Amino acid sequence: MVGSDSRVQDIKRYPPFAGLESSQENVRFSYSIGRENKTNSNGWVDLQPVNNTVGPELSFARKVSLNIKTPIAIIKCAAGGTHLGGDWNPDEPIQFKMYPLTLNLVKSSLAELDQKGIKYRIEGFIWHQGENDMFEESYMTNYGKNLQNFIAKWRRDLNIPKLKFYIGELCTKTIWGMDLRPRMYAISEGQRAVTKTDPFAEYIPTAHIGVEIGNPVGLHYHYGTLGQLEHGVNYADAYLKTIGKHSLQARPLKTWPYKKGTEVKLFILAGHRNMEGERAFVQEVGSSKKHQSLLKDNPAIAYKYSLGGGYRKSKSWEPLGPVGFYNTFGPELSFGQALQAKNKENIVIAKFTHSGSQIIDWTPGGSLAKSRHIYPAFINFIKETIGELQSKDQVVELAGIFYHLAENDMSFYPYRKQASERLQSIINQSRVDLGQSSLKWYVSQQPPTNDKGVNSIDVVSDVETIAAADPHLIHIKAFNLPPQEKKLVIDTGGIIELGNLIAKRYLIAEKKEF
Repeated sequence: MVGSDSRVQDIKRYPPFAGLESSQENVRFSYSIGRENKTNSNGWVDLQPVNNTVGPELSFARKVSLNIKTPIAIIKCAAGGTHLGGDWNPDEPIQFKMYPLTLNLVKSSLAELDQKGIKYRIEGFIWHQGENDMFEESYMTNYGKNLQNFIAKWRRDLNIPKLKFYIGELCTKTIWGMDLRPRMYAISEGQRAVTKTDPFAEYIPTAHIGVEIGNPVGLHYHYGTLGQLEHGVNYADAYLKTIGKHSLQARPLKTWPYKKGTEVKLFILAGHRNMEGERAFVQEVGSSKKHQSLLKDNPAIAYKYSLGGGYRKSKSWEPLGPVGFYNTFGPELSFGQALQAKNKENIVIAKFTHSGSQIIDWTPGGSLAKSRHIYPAFINFIKETIGELQSKDQVVELAGIFYHLAENDMSFYPYRKQASERLQSIINQSRVDLGQSSLKWYVSQQPPTNDKGVNSIDVVSDVETIAAADPHLIHIKAFNLPPQEKKLVIDTGGIIELGNLIAKRYLIAEKKEF
């Protein structure tokens, strides 16, 4: 919530958020930020970055302000490395005593509005915290109980019995989502227990948003600039939905593009950060006619999707087009375009991704983090898609599953070591569950993390080995994509080329002209 490891100067790197480095003069801001050395606004000021960091309030405020007429104000109190069980404890705050500090900030800020005769209504409380509680056993096991008490005391102290709370999910895309999976899960279970029973508390998914790229292997502990900006949008969307102001742009497939009784080829795209398109922005698509056409809805290809582990789903069939969370897109656009250029058959594309997942989450057995287990949802998504097409009197051929191998797994030794074994278990069980023993899997793999800490595992050879033994597994080495600026993540040009590459390999495998 502070904005750790973000930099104001990096905002310009992310086109959807351009301009947020500047003050928002229409938004009032009162804050106290930091732990030992606090930075205070000492009253209301224009909303702006503090200490050269990017907090979620910047993008939150802009999106809310664009969708409602009433002016808004934000009070922020945040400090890294603090605990709900200790620092934020309403009854016995210790160390940095964040609860009384925040309560005083809220009351003094509101008093100033009263003194100026400014009417206001408290709309909600956004809470994103929890990682540090997982290092103290009693704080971790009692997180749900402590959160429930925290919420109750705020409602009491502000005299708002139905104060709405937006509880942010801890990001599982970070290294902590891997090496501390059981502890992160314990905190999330505490959060979910509260939001499931409290009608005025909502669980806000954030595991799918961008994460800072760290050194040496790429993994990091914090969101960084991009993640903070997307983080704020998630809260804005949740708030706007609460007041009936949030609506996604309708993209209906007005005319069903296939004749009844004809065969359609169904292509399933699946994967993590790059299949989702974490850093491919529509504003960066080239100016050529071919690239610009990617941004236009294509009504000749029916498209459905589940992104971010279900954070955004298509309600019905849509034309193929860009539908990412934050003006982003994945390789499906160029994939569809390349297939359509060389293939006269009926093409249907369905995409299932979760960029905050690891391969273990896709395995049939999953892990002890049951809420992160997405294999059942993945298989059901495919079955439902086939069923929907059949209900429209289409003969369905499942052309294949196109899976881009997990990026984070390549940077964490235990996960890289088990990557091929886990991949094989997903492939084998999917064939059983879908009733297709020869179901083709096209597995694309970008150059894995190159670092001495993980290089002893030749994960490329590991995948080659299982592909050599499986005539229906096609291993696609995506090693010649345009150079990427950061480890793990592929940018706009690379995502376009990835779509072209996997389409080409499919056409070659099917002995079609390319």
